[in-house]
Amino acid sequence: MKVLTIHGGTRKNGNTAKALGWAEEEMIRQGHSVESVSLRSKNIKGCLACGKCKEDAGNIGCVQKDDTVGILEKMVQAELVLFASPLYFWGLTGPLKTLLDRTYSLYVNLHQPGHSSLVEGQRQALLVTGAGPYEDNADLVFTAFDRLRRAHLSVNVGELFLGSCTTPENMNAGTQEAVISFAKKIVA
Repeated sequence: MKVLTIHGGTRKNGNTAKALGWAEEEMIRQGHSVESVSLRSKNIKGCLACGKCKEDAGNIGCVQKDDTVGILEKMVQAELVLFASPLYFWGLTGPLKTLLDRTYSLYVNLHQPGHSSLVEGQRQALLVTGAGPYEDNADLVFTAFDRLRRAHLSVNVGELFLGSCTTPENMNAGTQEAVISFAKKIVA
């Protein structure tokens, strides 16, 4: 399976990077092709809500010239996309949220007849790390992910929240095993 991971974290060696690395290693071990995109150094501009991307349905179009279109092209080619982010103030990191806003260009006719998407049927998963609990903390991120998945017409193959992540050094074997089980599940 062709897998694309999109890392929204800003720390190259942070909690999310460590967990995502475990997931990528497991998917490669299982024989899958994994390409990783880190948004840390990418130029991703916010959506202008101009609607120009809707003028050529079936293509990724945007008037902005940045790294987004290239990432979205990789996304369209993937069979599975794993989004990964630390939890920042009850949400995804700014770079990942900005990229997800730009996925608006991937679908047309939302909530109308003829709703279609360039990633229809694609497997998508979400991995989030955070210092606090799930309830009243990370739950909104997963609700938003479900709504995004519906707009994408994609298949939610898994969600994992790793709470109590303070430093990468404190992530234990139990955390690693949870990530490996998650990786196995999303490629099954």
